[in-house]
Amino acid sequence: MAMTFSTENLARSSATRPWRVVAVWVFVFLVGGFLMATLLKDGETTAFVFTGNPEVNQGLKLLEDEIRGPTGTNEIVVIESSTFTVDDPQFRQVVESLTANLAQLGPEIIRLETLGNFYSTGATQLVSGDRKTTLISFVMAGDFDDNSDNIPDVVDTVHAAQGQKGFGILITGQATIGLDQRELGQEDLLKGEMFGIPIALIILIVVLGALAAAIVPLVMAIVSIVVATGAAALVGQVFELSFFVENIITMIGLAVGIDYSLFVISRYREERGRGLEKIDAIAHAGATATRAVIFSGMTVVLALLGMLLIPFNIFISIGIGASLVVLAAMAAAMTLLPAILGIMGDKVNSLRIPFIGKGQASFDPTKSSGFWDKIVRLVMAQPVISLLLSGGLLIAATVPFFGINTGFAGVSTLPDKLESKQAFLVLDEKFSFGEVTPAEIVIQGDIASPVVQASIDRLRELLATDAAFSEPRELEISDSGTVALLAVPVAGDTSGDASIAAVTRLHDLYVVEAFAGTDANVYITGETAFNIEFFAVSARSAWIVFPFVLGVSFLLLTVVFRSILLPIKAIILNLLAVGAAYGILVLVFQKGFLASAFGFQESPIIEAWIPLFLFTILFGLSMDYHVFLLSRIRERFDQTQDNTESVAFGIRSTGRLITGAALIMVAVFWGFATGSLVGLQQMGFGLGIAILLDATIVRTVMVPASMKLLGKWNWYLPNWLEWIPNVRFEPKKLAQAPAPADD
Repeated sequence: MAMTFSTENLARSSATRPWRVVAVWVFVFLVGGFLMATLLKDGETTAFVFTGNPEVNQGLKLLEDEIRGPTGTNEIVVIESSTFTVDDPQFRQVVESLTANLAQLGPEIIRLETLGNFYSTGATQLVSGDRKTTLISFVMAGDFDDNSDNIPDVVDTVHAAQGQKGFGILITGQATIGLDQRELGQEDLLKGEMFGIPIALIILIVVLGALAAAIVPLVMAIVSIVVATGAAALVGQVFELSFFVENIITMIGLAVGIDYSLFVISRYREERGRGLEKIDAIAHAGATATRAVIFSGMTVVLALLGMLLIPFNIFISIGIGASLVVLAAMAAAMTLLPAILGIMGDKVNSLRIPFIGKGQASFDPTKSSGFWDKIVRLVMAQPVISLLLSGGLLIAATVPFFGINTGFAGVSTLPDKLESKQAFLVLDEKFSFGEVTPAEIVIQGDIASPVVQASIDRLRELLATDAAFSEPRELEISDSGTVALLAVPVAGDTSGDASIAAVTRLHDLYVVEAFAGTDANVYITGETAFNIEFFAVSARSAWIVFPFVLGVSFLLLTVVFRSILLPIKAIILNLLAVGAAYGILVLVFQKGFLASAFGFQESPIIEAWIPLFLFTILFGLSMDYHVFLLSRIRERFDQTQDNTESVAFGIRSTGRLITGAALIMVAVFWGFATGSLVGLQQMGFGLGIAILLDATIVRTVMVPASMKLLGKWNWYLPNWLEWIPNVRFEPKKLAQAPAPADD
């Protein structure tokens, strides 16, 4: 017996008791807003954390347990003058006055024992070669999240000292850079919303032809975002989520919340145009479009579960946040949207737009006419040529991907207007940025033993031969005498090729040679080592995530459409679209092709998290369109058993909607790409270009061409797979359409 997922009854029930359903959703919305306001901050972290136990974590834990407690961030104040040198009393007065003001912040904010300058320590490494620049260095108290909370007070203290004639005073460091990145991220989020939402509204008005109908999807998206963010705040009480989760929920929520509503509203209006009564039309939309929404959402969520397999909190947070907002959008589409349509009825067509409003509201997909019908028939008239041309284009676009260079953008790619970037440039020129983020060599063993001491001395000698390393700091030894820390500054940006190569030499060559024959355990930690481990985790995780997402997608499509060829074809086409998106991303950002024309920052690297992120998100979202399209094709094929006409019907009935939905997603994603952070630019542009390729070349050309060639083989299921449950997401037999109602 076939099992049918009954969204029809749920839609009918919601539409007949609309105010009750709306009241429940208002309550849920308010609860989500309350949780967001009260718990979200406590449930977020600004730290980047491995959930496994790699070497960098082991070394860090030893340091925290044996030597220094919670790892605070290193901060540096840069004081330079074009008039005075550090030998002048005016210079000394400025430095010591600012140091005293920082000390007044207290031990809850700064570890006072680490606060020092050239005059208090006599450390010559705190003075530049021309003696016109010096540093005040200190470590923030508490853990990374404490540092993130307290760094604004430190920055305010430094800013209060600025403006003194003849002196330039800047601050940088891990917490300072993190503060700038968070503030930029919020600016980019607001800019993305201001860019994406108005364009999405314009597209909705054009696609739906009425202002009232266009506003409903935006309301649905906002509800989904608030509810999902409240749920994320609850999850954060158990597992701290990266602060980046807010951006993801907003971006994905706007995309799927609008798209899901667009498909359901359009189907409702189509059924009303066929003459069904209001409640019956809502129920019929629930039985068809909403079913496709549910399966599409399930596909997205299951693809996103691949992110949870990566042992890093950012990926896990992205997977959880995006899944929550997709689930919220699905729930709203199943219940809240039918209730709203039950209240509005035909008023959803109010405020029609001249020239297009009436045509959109009364669109009849059964008529073989219109732009999309002409396109699909042209494609199916020459299916082989269509496939070769479109497939060749996507393969050509994929080629640059094979030259991808992944890494972290780092502080050097931040906008020049940021004070932390300006201070970084001074440090990099006159000192070493490694003073802020040194490599930390953690030695576990009998530190006082002659053999370990000799190994430490040998390591110092080896480091002295490598220009990438500065003078190592004084050896710190735990009270137990079993753990020691040797910190050594590394030249360059912590995510740059030079520093990564240097720390790799330290780990693979110098430590191995220096400690050969000893029973000491040596761990390399610090920000550069952290970055190296992240690159390795990303590379290893790809071998798990890619097969997982592909396998889950194949199984779902096989079960729902009861075909073995459709899933294989869908996966191949989606891989082509994702590969082309990768290639164009490399071409624009890494190679600089048209980067300035788009307003993007050229970067020698693609952020290491981008490929995995794009793959899971895009594979889920692209399945949205595939499911909507195949649902309409299968619906028609069940009625007519005519493959060619069913494909044409599916394309012309969904072409306008899929294109509009895709353009909305592109507008939302590219809105986020207008920001200043190169990582967000790459993410937004990559998502947008992939969706654009998927909804145009893949859905409009490759799908109909391939389905034309396969004919009835599209629905082939081997006999030995007949045991698969017949879970349908569109009713097999649709009621005979009554005559259109009089207008």
